[in-house]
Amino acid sequence: MKLEDSGAPAIELVEVTKTFGKAQALAGVDLAVGRGEIYGFIGPNGAGKTTTLRILATLIRPTQGQARICGLDCAKEAPEARRRLGYLPDGAPAAPDFTVAELLDFFAAAYGIVGAERRRVVGDVLELVDLAGRRDDLVASLSLGMRQRLGLARVLVHDPAVLLLDEPGTGLDPRARIEIREVLRELRSLGKTILVSSHILGELGELCTSIGILEQGRVVFSGSLREALARVPAGAIEVRIAGGEVGRARALPHLHGDPAVAAVREEADEDLLVVDLAEGASAAAVARTLVGAGLDLVVLRPRPVDLEDAFLALTEGTLG
Repeated sequence: MKLEDSGAPAIELVEVTKTFGKAQALAGVDLAVGRGEIYGFIGPNGAGKTTTLRILATLIRPTQGQARICGLDCAKEAPEARRRLGYLPDGAPAAPDFTVAELLDFFAAAYGIVGAERRRVVGDVLELVDLAGRRDDLVASLSLGMRQRLGLARVLVHDPAVLLLDEPGTGLDPRARIEIREVLRELRSLGKTILVSSHILGELGELCTSIGILEQGRVVFSGSLREALARVPAGAIEVRIAGGEVGRARALPHLHGDPAVAAVREEADEDLLVVDLAEGASAAAVARTLVGAGLDLVVLRPRPVDLEDAFLALTEGTLG
């Protein structure tokens, strides 16, 4: 079965449950990821993200339910499913005494790629992850960001349709995370479907087309990024007062006493305040309070929502 010949989602889980002894890691997970998506998988440690990825990677079997890659059952059709997927676990070890090219050559050989085709594949994936100039370097000499890009190259040698990436940004500096993000965008442009788990919510918000939120082994939300952000309650504004920290200090008593204000938070920025409006209140009422107090109002604007806001809104009441 080929992905392009099938109407099945690239990734699918149907009522997947997984128990380890008496501990339940997953409790009836339903999930579908369409072809060509970058799907962000979010959840705290222990939520079941890695267990889900390991089931999809055919490394463990679900206790109940079905997991499918490109319509192929990950338990019953594991060899075929493996040809369609590339799995990069968190903290995946690399052979430090291999050169970059030797490592990729080894994995390409493991997938039965031979001769000139193998040399071409190794060269192509090195170009894709921008490591062509390091092909003769020892893996041990690479930076953490380079080793993570090499890990991506390793799981690409057999040209999988689906990539499963477990915390690919862990431990990377900001520049390395940007580099990884650009590689993933390029892979999506080539038609790959990518499921990426991460706790760096801002990173996923800039990268993903859709997200899923896992809490205590259950999916509490799955949908587009726009749908997730739309679930954040409206009503927060950002306020900046002239005079920096002094101006902010003068504004606080007036805001705390204003019935239009539900709460006020001070940002790290020395003169920015985040004001949560009371139900039914307007930003204009807050502006009148501040101007009436003789304060110079420099900025008053709606507070933009991000993936972290969506995560908090969508998981409210599910932790415990």
